[in-house]
Amino acid sequence: MAHKGYKLHEGVKTAGTALRRAASLGVLAAENAACAEREERDAILVMSFGTTFKETRKKTIDAVTEEVQHTYPAVKVVLAFTSHIVIERVKKNEGVLYPTPEEALQKLRDEGCTRVALVSLDIIPGIEYAYKKEVFDECKSWFHRMTLGTPLVYWQGQEEKRDDVADVMAAVAKELPARAEDEAVLLMAHGTPHPANAYYAVMQDRLEKLGEERVYIYTVEGRPHLDDVVPKLKEAGIRKVTLAPLMLVAGDHATNDMAGEEPDSHKSLLEREGFCVQTILKGIGENAAVRKIFAARAAEAYEALLGKD
Repeated sequence: MAHKGYKLHEGVKTAGTALRRAASLGVLAAENAACAEREERDAILVMSFGTTFKETRKKTIDAVTEEVQHTYPAVKVVLAFTSHIVIERVKKNEGVLYPTPEEALQKLRDEGCTRVALVSLDIIPGIEYAYKKEVFDECKSWFHRMTLGTPLVYWQGQEEKRDDVADVMAAVAKELPARAEDEAVLLMAHGTPHPANAYYAVMQDRLEKLGEERVYIYTVEGRPHLDDVVPKLKEAGIRKVTLAPLMLVAGDHATNDMAGEEPDSHKSLLEREGFCVQTILKGIGENAAVRKIFAARAAEAYEALLGKD
């Protein structure tokens, strides 16, 4: 079932499993009565794609995880990475082994945990979050109760739901650099073939409603692409551009694709178009206001685990 999520119209009296699953939005919760007699032991599993960039990991992924642990000091908090490539590279370069979500949940079950809240460090509910929902469905029978929280942005203000996009964009806007009439900020998001790529258009809309002029969102692997933004910059008479990641971490995409010195980097491409370019290598996970929202998402998942509204 969905916790604090979408509810079917009260007139729907005969909803079957398929319809109820399709309407499961928001924080998800599942129970397994077969495990009800075991002594309750809680855990929180924080799930991130991960990064091989150690310093930005400390300032972002680790910082969010520590904030969750600080909020619930008596609860076991575990961090898992979804990227197998990142896991292997961190193990090789740092000697640190992060588990996958499935491995972490297996260990928690072996340790006797009976209730687990899953926390997502995704920005949007795209492919990565879809994978986490699959993990939830695959492993929920292992525990008496399991919940899955939402990503950073989920609700958009419709049907009396809160506007996550507006809240997050307001937090991001607090740290945007000041801009003259001929200056712009380009925020680089990841992008995805998943329909959730449409969230970036909503983010752009919310920035404009906040009065943030000459701020453009583009993506590495989705739309809008950098090529879609360049004509807008020229039409607006922009001469100077600041590039910054709209990602949790300033990892490989930010360091190389965005700010690298290679001819195909976004910085180099913009310079060839005649713009003066500066870069900011700072993931939004370094933004205290954004971390606070991530912590709130974790709190929702854990409060749902306890059966609280």
